Amino acid sequence: MRKTVKKKDYENLTAANIEKVIALLNPDTSAQATGESKSTPKAITKKEACDILNIAYNTTRLAAIISGHLEQKEYVRSRKAKKRGTAATNEEIAEAVTDYLQGDTITDISKRLFRSAGFVRALLEKVGVPQRPSGKDERKEVNYFPDECVSENFNEGEIAWSAVYHSAIKVGKRLTIEYQDSKPGLKTVDYESKYGCPCYQIYVIQKVDSEDTFFASVTSGGFNAYSAAYELGKLEHLRKYGVKLEAL
Repeated sequence: MRKTVKKKDYENLTAANIEKVIALLNPDTSAQATGESKSTPKAITKKEACDILNIAYNTTRLAAIISGHLEQKEYVRSRKAKKRGTAATNEEIAEAVTDYLQGDTITDISKRLFRSAGFVRALLEKVGVPQRPSGKDERKEVNYFPDECVSENFNEGEIAWSAVYHSAIKVGKRLTIEYQDSKPGLKTVDYESKYGCPCYQIYVIQKVDSEDTFFASVTSGGFNAYSAAYELGKLEHLRKYGVKLEAL
């Protein structure tokens, strides 16, 4: 069983920082691993190691942190080695697709699946998952859809994807001329003639960070909008991999 070490908020126990401490505690080993031929610097003390990690001076805890890190590193290496060269299972596909569409990064998903980031990226492209922009400034851009997502026809209540909001959406009413005429005060527009495709009411689904509020149990919210069909992507084809679209 792998050891776990409780971490305080102010402690710097990132993998990169622990690796740094290990290298500084064992400069001879680090120099051999990197092939450096220069004179090896003096090893730091355990007190200095604790200072770098921003933990109280405790050699037993320091040893536990390093041991736990090395065990986790070996565990990840062995899991990756076992999966290397094997095809993704439907369970992996469903997890990768769901997590990605809910906003997780490819890097985070790859760590959970013990796969490379390139493997996950290729997997998402292969099964036809809409791509999200990578930077904050790019969130205003409209992304193109994979062929599997392209459609003009959506059913009321269907879960789809918005290329404008880069989010899962719930499809509402199709704004046909007949529907608009039935709504007093609503200006009638022939969207199919104007845009060359139907227009739909949509509800944009968003995650809610409700921690430390009166609504701590609320995890999702959103807002109403309108969208032309060419800005919407179908997700129904992802169900065959076990993706539960309603969970988005």
